[in-house]
Amino acid sequence: MRELNEQDVRIELDGRGISNAIYLYTPLCGTCNAARRMLEVAEYLLPEDAISAANVNIMPQIAQDFQIRSVPALLLLSSDSKATPSVHYRMGSVEELLSAIRSVIE
Repeated sequence: MRELNEQDVRIELDGRGISNAIYLYTPLCGTCNAARRMLEVAEYLLPEDAISAANVNIMPQIAQDFQIRSVPALLLLSSDSKATPSVHYRMGSVEELLSAIRSVIE
């Protein structure tokens, strides 16, 4: 999982990046660590670089722009660059995460 800074996130959001999902987290969040482990498993079943990660503690403007209510969150970027990214908060299982990410890949 590639770690992004705020500039990298903006590039992904502009549609010039390669990720289909950006995992938003904070480093000291226990639930975020569990979600990261599930996403790492999901990565093996997805195209390379489909998922990136970003620490929202260092990018408050991104959190505000997308009205991120809690972490962990998955910002899903459609292949259609004009579509508004959606935010997925439920990290119930690897299958659920795969389904959410695949919905924007295809």
